[in-house]
Amino acid sequence: MSTKPMFGIAVAMAALLLTACSAPLSNVSYSKDVQPILTRSCSECHAPGKPGFEASGLDTTGYASLMKGGKFGPLVRPGDALSSTLNMLVEGRAHSSIKMPHGKDKLADKDIEALKVWVNEGAKNN
Repeated sequence: MSTKPMFGIAVAMAALLLTACSAPLSNVSYSKDVQPILTRSCSECHAPGKPGFEASGLDTTGYASLMKGGKFGPLVRPGDALSSTLNMLVEGRAHSSIKMPHGKDKLADKDIEALKVWVNEGAKNN
């Protein structure tokens, strides 16, 4: 029996697996994906009574408060992660003195991507 057909099948299976593993993130949920990131990385400072809230007016503990923004205006522009302040801050596209999370390591790439996709998908409360 020739090994050529088996090799071809193995290559095709590997290509399918790589495609599935590198498929772009989509259908990001606020409750399942975004809020856990905010709770883990932002709400320690950006909640009522905390230093980040006092400085910025931003409360990341819930959807309505996040969408309201803070003293400097809205943080999220639904459908536009490129110009959303939230994305600029966590991606490091803002001045280093205000990158978020402040004084900590940057968010994991998968978390940054989830926030970006969520905003680009309309920043829904889902």
